[in-house]
Amino acid sequence: MFGNYLIGLREGLEASLVVCILIAYLVKTERRDALVPVWTGVGVAAALSLGFGCALTFGSQELTFKAQEALGGSLSIVAVILVTWMVFWMRRTARHLKADLHGKLDAALRMGTAALVATAFLAVGREGLETALFVWASVRASNDGTHAPLLGVLLGLLTAIALGWLFYRGAVRINLAKFFTWTGAMLVVVAAGVLAYGVHDLQEAEFIGGLRNKAFDISATIPPDSWYGTLLKGVFNFQPNPTVIQVVVWSLYLVPVLALFLAPSGARPRTPAPEPANPASADTAGS
Repeated sequence: MFGNYLIGLREGLEASLVVCILIAYLVKTERRDALVPVWTGVGVAAALSLGFGCALTFGSQELTFKAQEALGGSLSIVAVILVTWMVFWMRRTARHLKADLHGKLDAALRMGTAALVATAFLAVGREGLETALFVWASVRASNDGTHAPLLGVLLGLLTAIALGWLFYRGAVRINLAKFFTWTGAMLVVVAAGVLAYGVHDLQEAEFIGGLRNKAFDISATIPPDSWYGTLLKGVFNFQPNPTVIQVVVWSLYLVPVLALFLAPSGARPRTPAPEPANPASADTAGS
């Protein structure tokens, strides 16, 4: 459940910050007439993301077992690729997100209502579709037969919405750079588990061999139905009896990606401009 909560919180907070920046800019520039098109774009993006998630959930139920496993494994891998790209993108561009959105919004204001709707839709829709796909893959990977994974996602999204509102009101100031770094690192760990489960799905679909070739089996030591087994499953998508291929893929993804993500950026200039004492105030300035 914690892993799914983290997904909802991290992805939801990014979308909340985008909306917060757009709305605050329009209010400060006295363009309240543009709020309706922006909220329309946000609403359409949210509806599309929800519809995409429902299509993945209910559409796959009509497939055969092997087709379901093949689809689940393939989309899990796609989800991991997208989320990996997203956490690196946010780490690189978070400090410039506000200026970038302001520039796009200025251009949309000059072009008219349709451009405003499109700008808000594209800004939020990308996050929403990525979230829907990764949540679907993560819930499928948890496979605990309860509603706990979905509840975790919902709680994470609600927390993100609440934080977004508090940012807008100026009631909360946190170091967003550190927040996105540490939640991004944890999300990489969750993604490694989703990737391993996606490989298992492809093995079930007989796209990849070695399903019976187990790397180890500690089911007796960590029973899947125990409280600690459930905890490890919910946080890390841990399996007590993974295949050799799953362990290899998990290791080859997690170790280099996490090391690269946490490594100091080598692309920074030698004499960087002074940074704000509180990155949150820079990203949510004027809110």
